[in-house]
Amino acid sequence: MLLLASRSASRAAMLAAAGVAFDTWPAAVDERALEAAMEDSSPDEVAQALAAAKAAAVPAAMAGERLVLGSDSLVVVDGHRFDKPADREEAAAHLRRFSGRVMDLHSAAALVRRGRVEWVGHDVARLWVRSLSDTFISAYLDAEWPHVGACAGCFRIEGRGVQLFDRIAGSHFTVLGMPLLAVLRALREMGELPA
Repeated sequence: MLLLASRSASRAAMLAAAGVAFDTWPAAVDERALEAAMEDSSPDEVAQALAAAKAAAVPAAMAGERLVLGSDSLVVVDGHRFDKPADREEAAAHLRRFSGRVMDLHSAAALVRRGRVEWVGHDVARLWVRSLSDTFISAYLDAEWPHVGACAGCFRIEGRGVQLFDRIAGSHFTVLGMPLLAVLRALREMGELPA
């Protein structure tokens, strides 16, 4: 049985809907420190490193021989990488920066067994953020905070976050926070799921 190293409800829901048996064990990783150490790396490299670090952070006693799935998403707008907001005020500032811009959402996943990375992959979705008024941003955060504080891009596409966008190109699963199709393909290739 797979072990998901995440607190993300959307990642758990994706795996459950796909019929993948899993347990969860949220891993503690200092994401900001890893990002700082990789400041000259590409967004996909950073997302993949974070996904692998999360999977590798699950204690060996907990993981045993199971595959551990780590996943991470990060947002890039105008060449700037945005972290999850520290508080509601920062979320509002992020949303003002995103307004009328194109957002690239990088989602990565890694499969680790016995502390060794066996697979890593990523995908990118492009989202066109509509012009957002301060009134909308305030009402949106009234409804969605603190939930979107844990989300790259300050949105949950399965909720009111869909109202932020005029257009989306890419996999729905990537936007939800994990390149699920690539993960499922890797699990089949490893013999963890029926081919």
